[in-house]
Amino acid sequence: MSSLSAHASGDPAAPSFFGLGRAALAERFLERGEPAYRAGQLFSWVYRKRQRGADGMTDLPGALRRDLSRYCDLALPPVASLHASPDGRTHKFVLELSDGARVECVAMRTPRRLTFCISSQVGCALKCSFCATGLMGLRRNLRPEEIVAQVVIMGDHTAWSDERFNLVFMGMGEPLANYRAVVDAIRILHDARGLNLGARRLTVSTSGLAPQIRQLAEEDLAVGLALSLHATTDALRDELVPVNRRWPLDVVLAAARDYGRRSGRRVTLEYTLLAGVNDRPEDAERLGAIARDLPSKVNLIPYNPVPGLPYLRPSPEAVEAFALSLYPRAPAVMVRQTLGGEIWAACGQLGGLSAGA
Repeated sequence: MSSLSAHASGDPAAPSFFGLGRAALAERFLERGEPAYRAGQLFSWVYRKRQRGADGMTDLPGALRRDLSRYCDLALPPVASLHASPDGRTHKFVLELSDGARVECVAMRTPRRLTFCISSQVGCALKCSFCATGLMGLRRNLRPEEIVAQVVIMGDHTAWSDERFNLVFMGMGEPLANYRAVVDAIRILHDARGLNLGARRLTVSTSGLAPQIRQLAEEDLAVGLALSLHATTDALRDELVPVNRRWPLDVVLAAARDYGRRSGRRVTLEYTLLAGVNDRPEDAERLGAIARDLPSKVNLIPYNPVPGLPYLRPSPEAVEAFALSLYPRAPAVMVRQTLGGEIWAACGQLGGLSAGA
């Protein structure tokens, strides 16, 4: 079935399969007189064998296949529109949810890997001053099944051509502001009978919700943590990332340091370079000191312009100069390659055109 087609809905009273962990699904089978191991079979059919309808699940009894919609709904949100970059390496999906809200997610391919960038909210409440999604405001949180469905839809579209794909919660919304749904979705994606996504392939990005960073450290998931830093002083970060007024740099960096220590992973510092705003030599010096102290790796992101916002992208020469200034000071530095800017799919651009329309 085409990824652009709506999948047939089952019993409207049945919960979405994609929001159920295997234990919850097993309990649902038991309540209806079926053995618990049916949950493992169904997980395998849907996530490992890519079966989207009950008819092809040949090791399930015929009666169960006919009545599967009573147990759970296998429907996926329809893709309202699909946008491909001119080079064919980036695809942006606009999904229409059951209440008519729309959310975007992006599949990006480089020579080294395939990455799925998924959303956790429709819109965002944090109002980072350079981000298109923040202009939408927050429409609502996504449910676990709406998060997991993004991965399945993009995987189907790419024909699961790279089973070692990476998954980043860097799309629309602040993942840690929708904490429970994001963690529940991660556990479903992590299940060994399902997609079996290891912690090393999962990264959660946050603008700096310090209490939730500490809570995530307690989950024993060891997923990657990316902190959207973007400034090295509280005065500038208050302007660029207003949540800093609640949890300033010393508080959020302490939480990130604790997360890194407990997870055994270096935290990624995401730093969007804004021409003449945060790309001066003194910014590089302070950023290097922060990176050494955590420890962490720095991901420099040349700004992706948003019409109506006052910020500009630095020249390639300015980006290179900042990176070269940072290299001796920080443990690891990379400059993110911009993918999908032509289709409003690059970092900070989601929701700028079609979501919520």
